[in-house]
Amino acid sequence: MKYDAIIIGSGQGGNPLAVEYAVSGFKTALVERKHIGGSCVNVGCTPTKTMEASARVAHLVHRANDYGVHFNGTVQVDMERVRQRKRDIVSSFSGGDRAKLKRKGVNLIMGEASFTGPKEIEVALNDGGTHRISGDRIFIDTGTRPAVPEIEGLKSCAMLNNESIMELDTVPEHLLVIGGGYVGVEFARMFQRFGSQVTIVHSCDYLLCREDEDVAEAIQDIFREDGIRLVLNAETTEARQDDNGSIHLTVSSAEGEEVISGTHLLVATGRTPNTDMLNLEAAGIETDDHGFVKTDEKLRTTAPDIFALGDVKGGPAFTHIAYDDYRVIKANLMEGSDVTISDRILPYVVFIDPQLGRVGLTEKEATERGLTFKVVKMPMTYVARALETDGDF
Repeated sequence: MKYDAIIIGSGQGGNPLAVEYAVSGFKTALVERKHIGGSCVNVGCTPTKTMEASARVAHLVHRANDYGVHFNGTVQVDMERVRQRKRDIVSSFSGGDRAKLKRKGVNLIMGEASFTGPKEIEVALNDGGTHRISGDRIFIDTGTRPAVPEIEGLKSCAMLNNESIMELDTVPEHLLVIGGGYVGVEFARMFQRFGSQVTIVHSCDYLLCREDEDVAEAIQDIFREDGIRLVLNAETTEARQDDNGSIHLTVSSAEGEEVISGTHLLVATGRTPNTDMLNLEAAGIETDDHGFVKTDEKLRTTAPDIFALGDVKGGPAFTHIAYDDYRVIKANLMEGSDVTISDRILPYVVFIDPQLGRVGLTEKEATERGLTFKVVKMPMTYVARALETDGDF
């Protein structure tokens, strides 16, 4: 079947692009193998923020007496209820996306796509069989999945990732986290507030390596005050699981080698692109050494009339980056504009509590570019609202 536009992947860039093409009168197909709405709605932003809200409530109950609200009982977190609330909201959001695609005239094909030629695709349908389609323009928005580091014995252990950890039905007694990036710190903070003992093992000198060191240090101080153990500038050389299910990590750091034991293990050491199943070579689409699709500043791949957007092209992995990729493609292909992704200003938030928000360059990046700049700091203890709410600053 021939289409004017084919979008592979139902992410936060692919969905609005599919709708835009369909409502503009183009015959449009969207191929998705699993989640309508992509990572953000199903295993990223929506579910994690839903669960973080539950964690914050648990934390506030613990601190009730500080606000003059007397609570003499113990806090018990019902993870099954937390999980069901998360599932309900995800289902609502994803179902809304599915309904909108259908209402706007997008042909949704559920299955896994792979290229058989420059503009030809074969879809292994989830319901069985295959479906062959071709398109004048094709857009790749297949996202990423959790990467698994090469650590001796790790693959023999029961590992959690950003998706599976949100399906736990009990609070871990001691959660070990390998990786102190955005995913690692969000879940570490969340489960510490649910009642878990938490240890983070991180290879860098400080958490959130992309941030300025003083910002990271402020976060580290908060984490340590709340009892989260940080093992920094450390390498996990071995992992094993004993007969009782406990996880044991052999860790080397400046303080020497030690074995850290816990009941659960979250691996949060980065993401790998979902490109290995696409057979990109058949379409003449090149990837970098890590498997991310190569694009230019207008999101064009190395194959004519094939574009990539969202996390699959590499770079910052944030929802609004994917949506802005859609904006760039729409402006250039449908509105006759000439815009690029170069030098766009990046805003984002890390949903720990208190939240970390940033817009634009870090001090470190400005220094690397040789820019002249001024640094201005104000502690939250000078902010009336922070004092009034008695936040954890």
